[in-house]
Amino acid sequence: MNNQAPDLNDTLVFVRVAQAGGFSAAARLMGMPTSTLSVRVSRLEQRLGVTLLQRTTRRLHLTEAGQAYLQQASLGLDHILQAEAQLDADKHEAQGLLRITLPIDMGDEPLLEVLSAYRARHPGVAVELVFSDARLDLVAQGLDVALRAGELADSSLIARQIGLARWAPFAHPDYLKTAPPLRQPKDLAQHAALCFSPLGRDSWTLMRGKSRVSVPLRSAFAANDMRLIRRLALDAQGVALLPDYVCRREVDHGALVPLLPGWHARTDPIHLVYPGQRFVPAKLRHFIDEAGPGLAALFER
Repeated sequence: MNNQAPDLNDTLVFVRVAQAGGFSAAARLMGMPTSTLSVRVSRLEQRLGVTLLQRTTRRLHLTEAGQAYLQQASLGLDHILQAEAQLDADKHEAQGLLRITLPIDMGDEPLLEVLSAYRARHPGVAVELVFSDARLDLVAQGLDVALRAGELADSSLIARQIGLARWAPFAHPDYLKTAPPLRQPKDLAQHAALCFSPLGRDSWTLMRGKSRVSVPLRSAFAANDMRLIRRLALDAQGVALLPDYVCRREVDHGALVPLLPGWHARTDPIHLVYPGQRFVPAKLRHFIDEAGPGLAALFER
């Protein structure tokens, strides 16, 4: 056998000729001239340095070498064709593992409802959630998509904004029963403040339209864990600045009361972020197109 690079098309022609029992039958199946098939088989034999087929006017015989080559080559071609068929199916049918990273505070029941609905439509997809407040490298860590709050740095990632998270004051009804009246932002100074420390421990800045007010605080608790601050608010320990999306269910059930209507602190855009790629896998494409609107509904006011 010489060092000439193999041409798998020659191998495919040989396999088809052998399986069809002759050049004429294979030519009809493949839609190619008989002469072309004969040239390709001869070229394959020359490259391999063996005779694969013995041709007579009536019949075609496989040599011993031809039988051995056919057995292995047909298996290899079947694997290639199966791989291509699988890739073609993957382009249209969502399947495989979809890895999603998102901030820790977003892992609540409404999110799980959206993901469950997505899986119901695409049972071939398994979902893995990676909770982290760090902005993980999607490509390096094998993540398909991220749900991110806040401004995004410039990058090669593709981002689709799906909503806004507005940080606003909330309190439990039991706390409000005995607390001083709260009619305008400056009244917050008379309340027990539950401070998510990245938003301030000594003062909060609230906005409404073009108005902007900085209010000094009487801090009762401070922590850099938003979930802890939310828990303290639910325990009627004071007033907390919280993202509106994490309070929606408690507000609907009367466990938290939104305060100072129209006033809010920071506003964070919410994005779906995923790596740019020429061919987007079906599992990710369907997630963005179908689950995206459901996620966006979680951040509607």
